[in-house]
Amino acid sequence: MNDQNNPLISVVIPIKNGAPWLRKTIPALLNQTLAKSTEIIAIDSGSSDETLSILSEYAIKVIQIPAESFNHGNTRNLGVQKARGKYVVMTVQDAEAANEKWLQNLLDGFDNDNVAGVCGLQIVAHDLDKNPMDWFRPVDTPGIKKYHFENAAAFDALSNDEKKAICSWDDVNAMYRRDILLEVPFQPVDFSEDAIWARDVLRKGYSIVYNGLAQVYHYHAESPDYTYRRSFAVYYHNYLYFGVKPVYYSREFIRVLKNIKLLLKESRIGWNAKWKWLQYNRQQRKAINKAVSAFYKALANGETALKQAHSIICERPPQAEQLTHKI
Repeated sequence: MNDQNNPLISVVIPIKNGAPWLRKTIPALLNQTLAKSTEIIAIDSGSSDETLSILSEYAIKVIQIPAESFNHGNTRNLGVQKARGKYVVMTVQDAEAANEKWLQNLLDGFDNDNVAGVCGLQIVAHDLDKNPMDWFRPVDTPGIKKYHFENAAAFDALSNDEKKAICSWDDVNAMYRRDILLEVPFQPVDFSEDAIWARDVLRKGYSIVYNGLAQVYHYHAESPDYTYRRSFAVYYHNYLYFGVKPVYYSREFIRVLKNIKLLLKESRIGWNAKWKWLQYNRQQRKAINKAVSAFYKALANGETALKQAHSIICERPPQAEQLTHKI
């Protein structure tokens, strides 16, 4: 890469034990059309696999921090402080740019100085080891949406559901103006730092943009227990920061029929695998409904009880870790 003394873009990647993915993630960044104007900053929090050895193969900046000091908000703020680019991209170790124009598509969303950030889209490749129900099947061409409010009062006048929908921000795939990130940093939280940041900048009168053309491949096969814990964490933080309560999956029979219809169309998937994926998705919906039930059971005893339930169920905030699930 050239222009490293004055990069346009800094890509920040929090990493821990990323060896299974880094030889895809890093080359996909180096293959970007804007690669010559981009620096890559990896923040490793105590990897015990071959991560550091793999990172040494590339001309990137590596920052090492103790595992116990990792925090979704503060660790990313550290990356912003070390970045030299006008724009800072947040992503994760197992997210792979879908094409060589990923960074350019994010950058295209900054059509004026009031835009604080541009968020892209996570997609799932049509790979046989990934849940077919999650495969990327767009009905329409992904487009661009911009949100702006004149002041905090205008944003606060929205319903809770509207606030949450607009702030569905995603640090797996987002680009920020560094000067605004320094002005409005991520809050030092263990979860939802991205959605909270979107809320904070909108209340300050900045704009945020969603560009569905900026895509990364990202997928986790989850055990039911992990889905239960992650779902509860999401519901707890959505309620804590946006006042939004979860809803149950319903009409299970109809959902199963839709899954069957979709699976029957996929000729590459064998019958045994189709059956296993059907069961996998039923187990996932059960785990999600279990989390909804746990949320309402705790909330019925007050918000202190809800907080205690979150501490017990999650123990630690669910991380974006790859869990074993083979079909």
